[in-house]
Amino acid sequence: MSKTVSLETLNSKAVAEFAPALIAWQKTHGRHDLPWQNTRDPYKVWLSEIMLQQTQVVTVKDYFARFLAVHPTVASLAAASLDDVLALWSGLGYYSRARNMHRCAQDVVALHGGAFPQTAEVLQTLPGIGPSTAAAVASLCFSERVAILDGNVKRVLTRLLGFDADLAKSANEKALWALATQVLPRDDLWTAMPHYTQGVMDLGATLCTTRNPNCLLCPVEKLCAAKKQGNPEAFPVKTKTLKRTSQSLWLLWASLADGSVFLEQRPTPGVWAGLYCLPVFDSYEALTTAISAAVSPADASLLQDGAVFKHVLTHKDLHIHPVRLQMLEKPKPAVLKIKGNWVSAAAWPALGLPAPVRKLLDTM
Repeated sequence: MSKTVSLETLNSKAVAEFAPALIAWQKTHGRHDLPWQNTRDPYKVWLSEIMLQQTQVVTVKDYFARFLAVHPTVASLAAASLDDVLALWSGLGYYSRARNMHRCAQDVVALHGGAFPQTAEVLQTLPGIGPSTAAAVASLCFSERVAILDGNVKRVLTRLLGFDADLAKSANEKALWALATQVLPRDDLWTAMPHYTQGVMDLGATLCTTRNPNCLLCPVEKLCAAKKQGNPEAFPVKTKTLKRTSQSLWLLWASLADGSVFLEQRPTPGVWAGLYCLPVFDSYEALTTAISAAVSPADASLLQDGAVFKHVLTHKDLHIHPVRLQMLEKPKPAVLKIKGNWVSAAAWPALGLPAPVRKLLDTM
């Protein structure tokens, strides 16, 4: 297929046969045991879709179960405090998802009477719901004929259609989305759309993988342009690469004999926004200056440098320098010139903490 992709250049056989073949395969060979499947409950589907963004299924399972146990309905989630939501989310990463999820639940209750909208168009007006997530909820729960286009689906469709236009360009991604709509089911949508949407996700996750795709077991192998060309791993094409950066952070790990630790709530926006964290500094000098009134020169030996370790974010490597300060008694608030509070050993585990901070404190 040429770099300029149009609806007219589509393989008509693929358009006609892709959805029926995929649906039949999903019913027999697709995934059916995930806890958010086999339901048309939009709250559960939405919750899973938000959690699955940038996160593996095996990780999401436990968090999904934990959220439902605490907040079984959107009304319950909306009524929770943001601190409680972040605490449940702690360790899952990409915390803006949790903040948007909380706002979304509140909007569903306040603006839609506690019921999720049934169309992708209206779902996209809610915080944290983009076009693909909206389409997933609308198609899986309400059988709307709309196309999702997450990473797995882009891979499946670009290979199926031989779509070799560069997806780093927004115009090409829009073109692929138009093509994704063309191959959707057209008949018996109430039954077909959930199976189709789940099927295209399953195919990308289990057979049409990034490397070493299992084409021999693929239900649409004979329709696949990339398979005919002999180069499925060349798709999708995306030339733009994100530059990774690195940053060093010094964490003040101040604790008392009873297990209490000194924590600050991180500002928004920024790294770990809204979470409770050991006080963060850009340098060792900045850290020692902040606690100079609490640690006399004679007590400087109280400071202990912990082992430096790396924490990997999506586009940045954080080099964490923990500095221990074990104090015999709680200093007066004015002495520690840092905003924050002492939190008891019984209370801090329930707070929303960044994963590396929780890992440190768990070793205490």
